[in-house]
Amino acid sequence: MIALGPLIIGWLMGSIAGFLVSIPVGPINVTIVNEGAQRGFWWGFWIGLGAVAMEVTYCAVAFAGFTGLFTNDVVRAVMELASFLLMLFLGFKYLLAQSLPATLKTVEMMEHRFHPHTAFMIGYVRVLGNPGVLLFWITISATFIAHNWMDDTWASKLACVIGVGSGAFVWFVLLSYGAALGHGRFSTRTLIRLSHVSGASMLIVALVVGGRLVDLLAKSEDLQHRMRKLEQKIERPLNSLGLTNTAR
Repeated sequence: MIALGPLIIGWLMGSIAGFLVSIPVGPINVTIVNEGAQRGFWWGFWIGLGAVAMEVTYCAVAFAGFTGLFTNDVVRAVMELASFLLMLFLGFKYLLAQSLPATLKTVEMMEHRFHPHTAFMIGYVRVLGNPGVLLFWITISATFIAHNWMDDTWASKLACVIGVGSGAFVWFVLLSYGAALGHGRFSTRTLIRLSHVSGASMLIVALVVGGRLVDLLAKSEDLQHRMRKLEQKIERPLNSLGLTNTAR
């Protein structure tokens, strides 16, 4: 029988992550604000749904294809360091954001190739054109497993991926409503302020990950110190018996 505790924790952590990472300013949010204001709530809703579909796809690929690598302690430590640096970079980037990027070169390439015409495909292709999303979820999966926020099981991973989709979906529904029916509540200036909040949240997560790395280093130093003391205790009786030089 599958325990519900890890599944609930995985879903909850995925929901929080999916919601927070969808807030920062980017092509999708700008598109929903602009298109939703002009064409109404449902047009923005379907753009957001397309974005969620591709976000979940990248997340599922990251969780299914890369978390198996994190069973190695060295690889896990490297990924934790990478996630700390990424969170730190993104945190300051979003906290200090002053403008809204309308698009990216990779997004333009994808749009030129697929020519999306429906609202759903516009959202889907705009996330597809941002491969940094995949890298982000790879580092997030390493952080989740390292902190036991997600078990290295298919059930826990699936629950987390569903949570990511749920959190991102809630954000895009709120954004579409604000753009179309909220009487200007979700202006571009509001998006920038929300990006600052998301950046601050990422810096808090970076501090948590950084604190764990410091704790691991401290435990490693303490273990090495204890090993040296144990070696000294073993060598003393051997020296007194004159066995050390013989062994060497």
